[in-house]
Amino acid sequence: MARELKGAVVLITGASAGIGRAAAVAFAREGARLLLAARRRDRLEEVAATARALGGEAIVAETDVADRRQVHAAVAKAVSAFGRLDILINNAGIGYHGMLEDMPIEEIETLWAVNVMGTIYATQAAIPLMRTQGGGHIINIASVAGKRGGAGSSVYCATKFAMVGMSEALRVELRGSGIEVSVICPVSTATEFFDASSARSKRHHPPMGPIQTAEKVARAIVRCAKKPRPEVIVFPPARILVLINALSPRLADLILLGFRRTMFREQGTR
Repeated sequence: MARELKGAVVLITGASAGIGRAAAVAFAREGARLLLAARRRDRLEEVAATARALGGEAIVAETDVADRRQVHAAVAKAVSAFGRLDILINNAGIGYHGMLEDMPIEEIETLWAVNVMGTIYATQAAIPLMRTQGGGHIINIASVAGKRGGAGSSVYCATKFAMVGMSEALRVELRGSGIEVSVICPVSTATEFFDASSARSKRHHPPMGPIQTAEKVARAIVRCAKKPRPEVIVFPPARILVLINALSPRLADLILLGFRRTMFREQGTR
């Protein structure tokens, strides 16, 4: 039986754009009560207004997830405003395109702080609250890049592997507590993510492989919130690459190398 989301309290990080914004809209349509967290307050206020127009409740918290105190303050604000926290969606994330040997250590530290530590800060703050109230649901937005690494995004892939591994471990740690843990693994998504990543990096890197809309990923997140699953690969054919990688990493290397060469060759002819 699907869980009722009307009135559920949902905290979404990275809610000002992309998947986070689309998720906020999707949960608002279900009648959820939202705490929207991100760094850009003006964008947050616009998303909150949209959520309210759709029938949800929404408040905002200007939050840099790399700052533990700001993350804990956002969680506390959700509980203060709504009395509980039912669903935590760890969505905030950034990328970088470039070879590991050339990547500035400051960029590596920033990626780790946002993608991994931001997830840890929010999760650590949420678990005691969810234990006290008798349950909850932690949904981590990782990537297919957290199931199989790709060249040119080694540190980004490492952060997403960390999210997948943490989610797997937490499911066991929290068994019997009433707290569900899920990890969502999209493929490339049509958002400003790649433009922002390219702006941080030394070279432009377009999305690789199939591209999904943020709205499609958001629908998958809502379905998972209604019927919790341990892992959701949003683009089902991507499971084939994950399976090939498990059986023969060398074959997966060759497939991705050929795909990468084709992509950059086509890019060079435009």
